[in-house]
Amino acid sequence: MDLGLTDRVYVLTGASRGLGFATARALAADGARVVVSGRTAQTVKAAVEALGPDRAEGLIADLAAPDTGDRLVAAARTRFGRLDGALISVGGPPHGGVLETPEEAWQSAFQTIFLGTLRLARTLAAAIGTREPGHDAAIGLVLSSSVRQPLRNLSISNGLRPGLAGVAKDLAGELGPRGIRVFSLLPGRFLTDRNRELFDAATDPARAEAEAAAAVPLRRIGTADEFGRVAAFALSPAASYVTGAAIPVDGGSIVAI
Repeated sequence: MDLGLTDRVYVLTGASRGLGFATARALAADGARVVVSGRTAQTVKAAVEALGPDRAEGLIADLAAPDTGDRLVAAARTRFGRLDGALISVGGPPHGGVLETPEEAWQSAFQTIFLGTLRLARTLAAAIGTREPGHDAAIGLVLSSSVRQPLRNLSISNGLRPGLAGVAKDLAGELGPRGIRVFSLLPGRFLTDRNRELFDAATDPARAEAEAAAAVPLRRIGTADEFGRVAAFALSPAASYVTGAAIPVDGGSIVAI
């Protein structure tokens, strides 16, 4: 299948590794050009080298910084001359229950995860403008399966991510007439650094990982590339009639219909 990605340009936050990087790799492999951002120079440099300097531009950026959106847009236009969409990876908040998580952690997560994502999405939508039929753009939010059902000991994620899914749904309605599709991706368990941290925080990490795999209907934890291929498709012109959707990529873990 031709995804129609040749020479299209996407910005991806939190994409120097993990699910964001896997998506960037899938996009680049199918002909797109990407601007990837991360928090450290070392990981961003490594990502660009792995993707190929002719296909990728790197930027050190934090989702919480007010100028991140403008910098990403400028990088895409300066290096590649256009912008066709974005994948906003919403960072993982610290684990903990509702009662044990201090108010400061909630406030920090709201500023970074919720308002940072909202600010970036609005900036990207303004930069993309209005697209003609057949030349649509796409903005995707990487959220979590916690949008559909709470995850144990991840109260901040359970509290904030469903709200962002609602924002994405609203944006899909507002931006659809302008030729911009908006969707959410709901990843389940993948062997990323984030999930490795959660496993390591358990009393018995090996047992925690085995139990997590056993709880997935496919009886295994997903690979980042499996997520990246779904995200690349959703961003591509091949998914031109998909908008307003919250798409699980979780091996069947979400119980809700």
